[in-house]
Amino acid sequence: MNTYTKYWFLEGFNLFNKLGRITMMRMCEILEMENINKGSVIELLKDDRKSIFFLKKGTVKIIDSNSKTVKYIVKKGNIFGELALYEESEEIKEQAIALEDCIVCYIESSRMKTIMEKHTSLKNGVLKVYGLRIKKLERRLEDLLYKDSKTRIKEFIVDYINEFGEQINETLVAKNLLTHKDIANLTNTSRQTVSNTLSILRKEDCIDYNTQIITLLQKETHTIHT
Repeated sequence: MNTYTKYWFLEGFNLFNKLGRITMMRMCEILEMENINKGSVIELLKDDRKSIFFLKKGTVKIIDSNSKTVKYIVKKGNIFGELALYEESEEIKEQAIALEDCIVCYIESSRMKTIMEKHTSLKNGVLKVYGLRIKKLERRLEDLLYKDSKTRIKEFIVDYINEFGEQINETLVAKNLLTHKDIANLTNTSRQTVSNTLSILRKEDCIDYNTQIITLLQKETHTIHT
């Protein structure tokens, strides 16, 4: 893949807005680009080298390597594997799986660190991404303490559609990429509770869904009846 194609690839990332063309072109010279098929594991450690990934197309889920539970979802235009920048351990504690066909670019973490030290805007951008993900994990822990399972599921579904969906006429529509088990992992509930809650939300005309898409029918807050 030539340098100009990679440059086009990175132009869509807000993370690189302040780098300038010359720095971007130099960065593109050391980037690797790859097409990933749906369902494939994306190797965060290649040839004993950790990498940082930039997702141009598709959606990826990040799984805890030990518990095999889903930690968070990455949409196009974002990075993943950034944990390699902040942990010295050679062990990779995360696994990335493509939820649909994806296109990624990746760079060795050591090279990424060098570039970040030279460009404060990039360093701050990556720190912001990392910080936001920590905040999401903290919110999940807080929700576990103060909200019941049905509320956690409902709020997760609404947030998911708002983040990953697009406006079509009067409704927000997102690809239905997550299994009930994935949603259960992300809301600290059971798969059966997820199934029951989704059925309730559909009956209340809050959402509609099939195997392909999930739709937010109304914007206002709904009360889930037990």
